[in-house]
Amino acid sequence: MMPSHPPRGPVADAAGEDASARAAEARRHTRQENRIGIVYGVAAFSWWGLMPVYFKAVSRVPALEVLAHRVFFSTLFLWGLLLGRRRIRAAVTALANRHTLLILGASTSLIAGNWLVFIWAVGHAQITQASLGYFINPLFNVMLGYVFLGERLRPMQKWSVLLATLGVVILTVHVREVPTVALLLPATFGLYGLIRKVAHVDALVGLTAETTLLTPLALGYLVTITLQGRGHLGTVSPELDVLLVSSGVVTALPLIWFLNAARRLRLSTLGFLQYIAPTVQLLLGVIAYREPFTTVHLLSFGLVWTGLAVYIIDAVKRMDR
Repeated sequence: MMPSHPPRGPVADAAGEDASARAAEARRHTRQENRIGIVYGVAAFSWWGLMPVYFKAVSRVPALEVLAHRVFFSTLFLWGLLLGRRRIRAAVTALANRHTLLILGASTSLIAGNWLVFIWAVGHAQITQASLGYFINPLFNVMLGYVFLGERLRPMQKWSVLLATLGVVILTVHVREVPTVALLLPATFGLYGLIRKVAHVDALVGLTAETTLLTPLALGYLVTITLQGRGHLGTVSPELDVLLVSSGVVTALPLIWFLNAARRLRLSTLGFLQYIAPTVQLLLGVIAYREPFTTVHLLSFGLVWTGLAVYIIDAVKRMDR
């Protein structure tokens, strides 16, 4: 009787071993890329979490002037970065396309508003409230998907949004005013992300185009206040000058790290890492800058955190299907 399978020869064995070696090498490469991606992701979100330290250092400067410096020096830095990466043409193409330009014009106003609110919040001892806003952000994105994209809310998502809303309501009743910062930050950033979905440009090119669109306004404002003797650059101290000029690097560097992380990690992993930033901000606000954090604050944040936990559990379950 003939054997059902012919014996493997030296050539077949060598081919099988070669395929196994390639597969093992691919797995090692993937693990290495994941580790590098996590390092970049942690660095980016930690940097964004520590941004209040920078804005506290320039808090003597009005928020609008800080924003103008941030826009102007970010534009210079980003164009230099694109030049180094030989991607100038991509940004020029984005700015030359009328449809893309209209979309980026809308996203520009939103990201500028988001930056301004955050700078103002840090300068007015509202870091804790700002961190609450960024904890709410993923749940606000769920609502945007429901309202604008027709996405249906799953039962657990409904509970997560309800818990977060209850947390904001409790804080509102306690402080007797609407937590404007905690609502404006996720609103502007959430809408910004929604609009950027329809602009077919990557993050680096898009941000460069956005800051470029804002630069004439920023530069005009800086020239005006300088002529009026109200500008702070070059009039207070060398230390403050360095801080203002470095705002471009402070803005763009974590974005570069984020892009490196995004290329290597799954979106779900990035989703978990994003909570580093508001956590660091909350710790800074309460521990370093002694902002109030009462029992009511704990209850409010606790409800938002519970809502996030429900949201994450639901997302993990969906991943396993």
